Amino acid sequence: MIRAPLRQPRARWLVAAGVALLVLLAWAATASADQPDNQVCLNCHSNPGLSTTLASGEVLPLTVDAQVYNSSMHGQKGQACVACHTNISGYPHPKITAGDRRSFQLERYTQCQSCHQTEYKQTLDSNHARALAGGNRNAAICIDCHGAHDVKKPGTPRQEISLTCRKCHSTIYDQYTGSVHGAALAQTSNPDVPVCTDCHGVHHQEDPTTAAFRLKSPSICANCHGNGNLMQKYGISTNVMNTYVADFHGTTVTLFEKQSPDQQTNKAVCTDCHGIHDIKQVTNKDATVVKQNLLKTCQKCHPDATVNFPDAWVGHWQPSATSNPLVYYVNLFYKILIPSVIGGMGLFVAVDAGRRIWDRLRRKKGA
Repeated sequence: MIRAPLRQPRARWLVAAGVALLVLLAWAATASADQPDNQVCLNCHSNPGLSTTLASGEVLPLTVDAQVYNSSMHGQKGQACVACHTNISGYPHPKITAGDRRSFQLERYTQCQSCHQTEYKQTLDSNHARALAGGNRNAAICIDCHGAHDVKKPGTPRQEISLTCRKCHSTIYDQYTGSVHGAALAQTSNPDVPVCTDCHGVHHQEDPTTAAFRLKSPSICANCHGNGNLMQKYGISTNVMNTYVADFHGTTVTLFEKQSPDQQTNKAVCTDCHGIHDIKQVTNKDATVVKQNLLKTCQKCHPDATVNFPDAWVGHWQPSATSNPLVYYVNLFYKILIPSVIGGMGLFVAVDAGRRIWDRLRRKKGA
């Protein structure tokens, strides 16, 4: 029996499918050669003591702990070694051209932007990036905060954030751990207290020495101290921002922030009275706002202030009949007096105007 030949369209389809399969297999083989499995890398780089000596004489460790990497954020997501080490496609590896260890890190960290583009762009406008551009090679880059082969989930545990900042800012960290915020974080792992990044930002740290940062600092404090549910847990006034803005200091600072954010003002912000990294609990005998220290605090801006001067401060509590009764009743007096005077004057003008109009109408009728 003679079989009928394959139909021409079907034959073309089979040939095309075969060619496509060959191309796919060739691409897969090439990709596999270009991107070796992590185990291929670890066969060498898991050996203890593997290192190279740089031109500076520094020893650059090349050993990678497989267990540490596999438990890291990148390892858990199956990130390939060559995704970061993009210049490596086989062995022997390209020669390391960095003269010292820091130069090697500065050459490599920019690779982070290939996956974390948003965060990387934010760092370009940060205080760290400005310091780096100004010639400070020790200014923080991605790996200084997140690590390299041991990248952890950010903020886990929460204390790790401030401990990371400590590597460069140890003096400030020591002040912070002695503060009401830092002590609560270090001793009890309190999740409610601010860590460095809550005030300074994460990837886009602002320069805290600028007038703009100083003017916005009350708003930073208000992120926590204006939170009623949070403050209620600690018996702290929840009206802190409103009482500050209502007084002369806060009103002026608010106007400057909105209209002249780059202009200095000598009006007090939160940190001028409470401190910055060394804030004490308001009942602590060393607190700058406790009664026996308050005059000294006020005299930083008001050198002529006398003993009775601090009595005008109500401590961010809304005056009431039981708390600061004198201030409360004076405010109440003026709340009644001012509307009564203005209302009375308005009523007098309205009655007088009505009388004049009435008299004119009568005269016209009489005429």
